[in-house]
Amino acid sequence: MPEPTIRQAVILAAGRGTRMRELTEDLPKPMIEVRGKPILEHIISGLARHGIERVLVVVGYRKDVVMEHFGDGSAFGVAVDYVTQEVQDGTGRVVDLGRDFTGDEGFVLSYGDILVPPESYAPMVRPGDAAALLTVKFSGDVAKGGAVFVEGDRVTGLIEKPGPGEPTSPWYNAGIYTFAPVIYDYTARLELSPRGEYELTDAIAAMIADGLDLRAVELTGDWADVRDPEVLEALNRTPPHGVA
Repeated sequence: MPEPTIRQAVILAAGRGTRMRELTEDLPKPMIEVRGKPILEHIISGLARHGIERVLVVVGYRKDVVMEHFGDGSAFGVAVDYVTQEVQDGTGRVVDLGRDFTGDEGFVLSYGDILVPPESYAPMVRPGDAAALLTVKFSGDVAKGGAVFVEGDRVTGLIEKPGPGEPTSPWYNAGIYTFAPVIYDYTARLELSPRGEYELTDAIAAMIADGLDLRAVELTGDWADVRDPEVLEALNRTPPHGVA
């Protein structure tokens, strides 16, 4: 297998996760346990297994819990750094917090509540010449996330939570990306969305509009957005089928 060309990752783990209700009174959502390990540990271990050597964790709510668990990362096979998200103003601005860490090299980006089998990270560390890779799941319901429009494996469009009458697609934005440094040119130009946030998906849409090469990576194995107690309960009562 060819050597990975991406060796660093940024994980967004600053939120409390209010939909988890009392489960996040003392823990940030990424530190809730699934099958005996925090969600964030599953993610970091999976990335490390596929060549990621450096990880930046964007922390916020109860960051002490995250930092005490992972320390410098040596116990998990990676070097872990931290940066604090002081203002909750959207995913686009959060990505900017990784600029100094990633420098002029590409990086994998994951939300801190997305669980996939470790092998799902394998294609993400080998982007070739693409400006970005977007993971997608085939789904009949994209209303809770982003609809990704794909021709072959090329990403041609992205609509966040399409409403009635808007174009839609069976491809669901699965929340794991690989970006070349050019992403920062686009996050720097973001304007507030109708939701009052700086949206990463708006930056991606601008990259597409400018003709950059963005590729879709289909996830065919298990995938979970650990968004609420019901999803958490289902994960913890069923045996693993690949989600480590």
